[in-house]
Amino acid sequence: MSIAANKVPGVRASVVTDTFSAEATRLHNNANVLCLGERVTGVGLALKIVDIWLSTDFEGGRHQRRLEKVTEIENFK
Repeated sequence: MSIAANKVPGVRASVVTDTFSAEATRLHNNANVLCLGERVTGVGLALKIVDIWLSTDFEGGRHQRRLEKVTEIENFK
């Protein structure tokens, strides 16, 4: 699902399987689509991941440069 979603300009989808990654994908990549595997993520963990992911803001700074590079690639024609 993340591979297909990331083909859409402006989408930054992340597969998340743990709470650390939930926070890191928001802090560092400003992910805006959360992908959870139903077969590998239990309900309790999924709820924790969603809570952390939704409550974490993008850090910006040095990470902003990476997102600008991604946007350049998206806009390349």
